Amino acid sequence: RLTPNPALAIKGRDQFLPFGTPGGDVQTQAMLQVLLNLFVFGQDVQSAIESPRFATYSFPSSFAPFDYYPGRLAVESRIPEPVIAELARRGHEIQRWPDWIWSAGAVCAILADRRRGVLEAGADPRRAAYAMGW
Repeated sequence: RLTPNPALAIKGRDQFLPFGTPGGDVQTQAMLQVLLNLFVFGQDVQSAIESPRFATYSFPSSFAPFDYYPGRLAVESRIPEPVIAELARRGHEIQRWPDWIWSAGAVCAILADRRRGVLEAGADPRRAAYAMGW
């Protein structure tokens, strides 16, 4: 199966966020984390994208040979050690990723905020990506 997942999030009548990432089965996971960082945790677009990521591999891969690893959770090393230890205690098999690993996705996003009259963009340093505007 094919995995492209571009998205458009709409908050109220004034905020629109087109965003997406390459990354196979990590795409929707990375995009959800960025969305939560923006609208739940109040981060700006670039900070939301740069925050540490994690990904589960507890489901069959979309790609042959369709491997899966029940309980496996990959985490970037910037996630605090007490959080990682608690996840392991709760039964997750922790796979440690280095910071800024390309396999954690490369989210790019533009937030159009009509209330403030601004466009705010961000690009993921995990891969070659840029945010530009005019």
